[in-house]
Amino acid sequence: MAKSQQTFGKKEKEKKRLQKRKEKQQKLEERKANPKSSSLDDMIAYVDEFGNISTTPPDPTKKREKIDAESIEISIPKKEDVEEDPIKKGRVDFFDSSKGFGFIIEQDTKERFFVHVNGLLEEIVEGNLVSFELEQGLKGLNAVRVKKI
Repeated sequence: MAKSQQTFGKKEKEKKRLQKRKEKQQKLEERKANPKSSSLDDMIAYVDEFGNISTTPPDPTKKREKIDAESIEISIPKKEDVEEDPIKKGRVDFFDSSKGFGFIIEQDTKERFFVHVNGLLEEIVEGNLVSFELEQGLKGLNAVRVKKI
């Protein structure tokens, strides 16, 4: 005599599958019994004067002044031309003559700039007051045309 091929686990899975099917059928019948209107008016949303989304159209009496679309700028504001002295002054913070590089701290902004021996017009040592110009390097601004004051 052979054993039944139906195990407890298989029976439970079948029960769950049937239960899900019944629930799905009930939901379908509920939707058919209570149909939602899917007209365009139900789908439209409005924005009130405070920027909140609402279902009611805005009141035309509360309408604000008209904004000219041409006057709206959607970009980074243009930089005004400010004449800036290209020659800056600073103090040599660190300089290693054996490796040929160092750093200069600008007097006004206290920013630190890299300087290479190729950008020197005169020999410098730590603590010297110098004048220099800035150029864009590979990793940021570099001090060039450096000379003692």
